[in-house]
Amino acid sequence: MSETIEQKCLAKGVKLTDQRKIIAQVMSESTDHPDVDELYNRVSKIDNKISIATVYRTVKLFEESGILTKHEFKGGKARYEELNEGHHDHLIDVKSGEIIEFVKKAASEAIKKIGKLYANGSTANNSNRFR
Repeated sequence: MSETIEQKCLAKGVKLTDQRKIIAQVMSESTDHPDVDELYNRVSKIDNKISIATVYRTVKLFEESGILTKHEFKGGKARYEELNEGHHDHLIDVKSGEIIEFVKKAASEAIKKIGKLYANGSTANNSNRFR
């Protein structure tokens, strides 16, 4: 089983306040790539005393500590996910905004080819957008 964000913080010596623990827990449980506003909405359901400024600062701290990675998909807000060892690409549905991860090398290569043929190539972070 992989480490949670909270465990990664402890291993890296990142101080975890109660509010940071909640933010780490919510990010660890995320199956998508939330932006800060989405993350704030989720954590505020658990603790409504957590401010959006706290979420921004915590996300920045986790990113600077090598725990989260920021994606700036073309045309949208910065989105975050847990930084993992394996390489993967993203396929983005421009109508729904859904982000699908591909971790297999063959799938990654196919996405790049499709992107070049139909979607005007790759955007930042090896991501492709389809209409």
